Amino acid sequence: MPRKFSGLRGVPTSIDSLLQAALTDRFHLGQILVQKRNDDFILSHRDDEDRTNLQTFRNAENAAEIAKYDEAGNYRPLKTAPNLRCGWRLELSTSPELKRALDYFYPGRLAVFGAWKSGQLRTTNLRDTLDRQSGMYRVAAKISDEQIDDVVGDFCRSNGGCLRTILWKRDRRGTIASTKLPPQKFDPAHDQTATGPGLATRATAATAATIPLLCQEACNLLVAECRKAVKGE
Repeated sequence: MPRKFSGLRGVPTSIDSLLQAALTDRFHLGQILVQKRNDDFILSHRDDEDRTNLQTFRNAENAAEIAKYDEAGNYRPLKTAPNLRCGWRLELSTSPELKRALDYFYPGRLAVFGAWKSGQLRTTNLRDTLDRQSGMYRVAAKISDEQIDDVVGDFCRSNGGCLRTILWKRDRRGTIASTKLPPQKFDPAHDQTATGPGLATRATAATAATIPLLCQEACNLLVAECRKAVKGE
């Protein structure tokens, strides 16, 4: 099994420090493999580690275009969905460029991880998130617990849904987000990509540390799915 990201006790919790601590050799972030080669940072899709015929990019801003569409050319509204396209290699020379590129691939996830490591991350339960909606999304707050079980279980599943590890609860009582998701979905030490496509390939790269993509509250897309369930769409 891929080992969890470790060895950060006692180091500063800034994003730059976290990345430097991770780059003793390599690390995984979602579907991305980051490697340190001499003075450069090499980013690629995890499933492309052994490929040599990759299109090479050398600008952090290229990450935004790489992350925009899936293999079929469809727009990716959820950047943490397990459908990042293959076939590319991004070579960067500085730590700020690396941080900027990873933020394009997975917006906000490095900051969330840093807050979690420092014990400052706050989570918001789903009911509170839905209760604060307005306009056309206000009706989402009427969703039943049974519907939440189904919607979250389908939309947030790592295999085909989202690679984030869920930290939030369903309500203020601390109810689990969905009983239809496995316990690993709520465990930051678990590599969520291990349940998606390409598992056999990823098993060969089990020596790399993994920085989890953490989810501190329901995203707007999940709120929209809750609205659809209430409306019967």
